[in-house]
Amino acid sequence: MTDSPAALIRPAEFRDAERIARVHVDTWRETYSGLVPDTFFNEDAFSARKGMWTRYLSAPPEPGRLVVAERDGAVVGFAAAGPAQGPDAEKGHPPARSLQLFSIYLLAAQHGSGAGQSLLDGVLGDEPAQLWVARENHRARAFYERNGFEYDGVEFIDPRIRDLVELRLVR
Repeated sequence: MTDSPAALIRPAEFRDAERIARVHVDTWRETYSGLVPDTFFNEDAFSARKGMWTRYLSAPPEPGRLVVAERDGAVVGFAAAGPAQGPDAEKGHPPARSLQLFSIYLLAAQHGSGAGQSLLDGVLGDEPAQLWVARENHRARAFYERNGFEYDGVEFIDPRIRDLVELRLVR
């Protein structure tokens, strides 16, 4: 946790693509090391994420649905939400809600600072939504439960990621 002032939560901009990609890869390393292959954390993964975020930010996303947390001029986290689609279809389950939290990643050094809550509030507010979370990510699950999300009994085993079990949470 940090003692510096609260993180600034703001809409993501095209210039943030590389910084979001770095946070994306670094937070996966911090959170999923040992659960997913190390190839998710290497420079190839960073290049792929940078390309993904550059493409995504080339066309402005829906207002308020992709935000970054910035502290002392550095992006330390981000969150993205939007219409539920894609991942549920890929996982073989119809969406439970029309809105989905696709990602919320915050560097471990920022945990407990309130930035994670601000990111979640920034993209979802108190709207009904769904999300997918790794069963082994106990910290994230507790965070979501504090925010009214509950496991609805639906899970997905992703064979591409060492059979990682993902749980669907809804509110």
